[in-house]
Amino acid sequence: MTEQTVIDLGMSAIWIATLISAPALLAILITGLIISVLQAATQINEQTLTFIPKILVMTVALAITGPWILETFIHFTIGIFNKIPTIGR
Repeated sequence: MTEQTVIDLGMSAIWIATLISAPALLAILITGLIISVLQAATQINEQTLTFIPKILVMTVALAITGPWILETFIHFTIGIFNKIPTIGR
């Protein structure tokens, strides 16, 4: 196993982790921004007000994108398992 192989596997793992986490993180980011604007407009400065909407939006986002996330992760895992015989050489 060469150093380049390890670097390639690490970079692809980081890229897959970024892709898998992006839908939930983007949904939470947009929800937090909208709630922050509403809090600023209404001058309601309750810190705990954002938690429940963020959790609900994240749950919906993961329910919608769950099959795609699972498919992406399965393809990555199968690719890693297929590379095992060539890595050992």
